Amino acid sequence: MHSDTIPLRTETLAQLDESVQVPHYDRKGLRRSIVHIGVGGFHRAHLATYVHELCTNGHRDWAIVGGGVLASDRAIADALEAQDNLYCLITRAAEQASVEVIGSIVGYIHGFPDPQPLIDRIASPETQIVSLTITEGGYPVDDSTGVYQPGSPMAGPGSAFSVLAAALELRRRTGIGPLTVLSCDNVISNGDVARAALVGEARRIDASLAEWIDGSITFPNSMVDRITPATSSADRQWLREHCQIEDRWPVVTEPFRQWVVEDAFAGDRPPLDELDIIVTNDVEPYELAKLRLLNAGHSCLAYLAALAGIEHVHSAVADPSIRRYVRTLLEREAEPMLPPVAGIELDAYIGSLMERFSNPQIRDQIARLCLDGSAKFPKFLLPTIRAQLTAGGPIALSALALAGWCQYLNGRTETGDRIEVAPDPLLTEAVERAKASRAEPAAFLDFPEVFSADIAGHPRFVAAFDRQLRRLQTDGVSSAIESTLNDPEGDDDESHG
Repeated sequence: MHSDTIPLRTETLAQLDESVQVPHYDRKGLRRSIVHIGVGGFHRAHLATYVHELCTNGHRDWAIVGGGVLASDRAIADALEAQDNLYCLITRAAEQASVEVIGSIVGYIHGFPDPQPLIDRIASPETQIVSLTITEGGYPVDDSTGVYQPGSPMAGPGSAFSVLAAALELRRRTGIGPLTVLSCDNVISNGDVARAALVGEARRIDASLAEWIDGSITFPNSMVDRITPATSSADRQWLREHCQIEDRWPVVTEPFRQWVVEDAFAGDRPPLDELDIIVTNDVEPYELAKLRLLNAGHSCLAYLAALAGIEHVHSAVADPSIRRYVRTLLEREAEPMLPPVAGIELDAYIGSLMERFSNPQIRDQIARLCLDGSAKFPKFLLPTIRAQLTAGGPIALSALALAGWCQYLNGRTETGDRIEVAPDPLLTEAVERAKASRAEPAAFLDFPEVFSADIAGHPRFVAAFDRQLRRLQTDGVSSAIESTLNDPEGDDDESHG
């Protein structure tokens, strides 16, 4: 710790510079009504900030107790405990940054290796909502069928859903009322997926518990959006130099945020309508637009940028070829397959995405976007490909994104430098298929956990993928992009667009 910095704790808030906003509400008097499993940067930039604003506006019935079920959650547990669960939110616009201390998290329970304290907290009568950010790959549910997968590494004892099932059994047994399970992950119909996972896990314990959960607990679907890069040592140093604050784990985010929530709460509901939150009975159009434009855009540029040796998103979209590629992909292939979205003009939304991607102050890491490709592509991109194949529409740009992922898994940039391949729940299988693709590009598609038969066996898609991977292997990223954008005669699928 630097001698001239102020350690972030409750008793030091009054010492902070007046430019730093701090909580003025009585944190000890807040009702611990939300338990959140999976406290990472996104949760602290999104749901926790909304709850913080409710507290700032005078509401005392809503505060968060964080929870973790993984051994690795010890790091965030220790960081929060040392700071009375306070942290700094650094919001970076293109021209300036602001800093605010968020106070809505008032406790944290590390449920590993002993989950009982976390189970007891969820079972408390105070708890009205259990919210989740456990990543796209954290749900033991088959993407194509929506069926619970008991053999998944995310299922069984010690998982988030086993802890939640045990807590709900305790609530049922003691006569405490039901609660709301609120997924805040980038998963289509995330509430429905959370229901399938939890009911499936409960059935493993007791069929009657599964029936009670299915009939008593609500699982609102939601759409969440706020770019939140991983915190770096440079971010901590910036906070020391500009605000003289020593924060073990600050959060960096962009000014934009969005939350669309289905109005389906079993217990008490927060006054979400007071904030910039859309409460609706139909979340699907919003989530489809976000997942297939923002999230797909991120994943599609990430692996091509990594192959080109680019480290940050803003640098990637500063490259004219990549910028044109991303925008054209969204406009030509993704947007036409989306339903109308009330209150949102999709062309303008795509324009706003390109501006957000271009923000140099966020410094969002390409490596972060390369996480969990096997979990992301089936949710973000393959539905667009499937719809375009059915319609006879263009797929070349989407195929190039998947070819980029395949080439990335071989672990070398186009200049031969080593790539630190990002973690993935199916990394071993993905790398094996990428190796096989060196001799036969279509071998990568023999990956049923990612590519369903209707895509992997479709002659147009197989031909497009083969062509794009060969382009990357022989010509490199920029040439492959330019060939795809400027030479529609070379792509048989483009003639359908």
